[in-house]
Amino acid sequence: MARRAIQEINAGSMADIAFLLLIFFLVTTTMDVDRGIARRLPPPVEDEPIEVRERNTFVVLVNHADRLLVGKQTDLRPMDISQLRAAAKDFLSIHHDDPQYPEVEEEYIDGLGEVWVSKGVISLQNDRGTSYDMYIQVQNELTAAVRELRDEMARRHFGVRFGQLRDETAARAIQRAIPVSISEAEPQTIGDR
Repeated sequence: MARRAIQEINAGSMADIAFLLLIFFLVTTTMDVDRGIARRLPPPVEDEPIEVRERNTFVVLVNHADRLLVGKQTDLRPMDISQLRAAAKDFLSIHHDDPQYPEVEEEYIDGLGEVWVSKGVISLQNDRGTSYDMYIQVQNELTAAVRELRDEMARRHFGVRFGQLRDETAARAIQRAIPVSISEAEPQTIGDR
């Protein structure tokens, strides 16, 4: 009796199928990328603390019950989170010769020329019991206030929003004119002020 020849399996098409499956999974799978809050850390603290005048400081306190106290250190008032963006934007805006607002100085910035720059600093302090959700909401509102001010300046000078600027020099000029001046203190127990 004659033996039948064993048919071979075409391995070329198997490799093609495996390659197509690999590509399919690479294209359809999403990779989670951890993202944080984009903040540049301040330089190391020198021996001498930097003096910031009360006029130039906008204090935002968040207590353990997620309530906001906002204003000058000597005059903190309760505020709803929905009002924080407008209050921060108003504080950081240029108000010439008004002692209720931060000092301003005229500065020459390449790409913008002579512009007024605020010396205002937002001092953010959280209680140890502040919820993470409230912490993020406050960060978002303060960042949005800065973004809106940058958008307004970019529209005035370049005709587009800040995020649409393609010229690196123009973007840096806007960032110099409106810096992210948010100072964050170490969380501590604030209490029921």
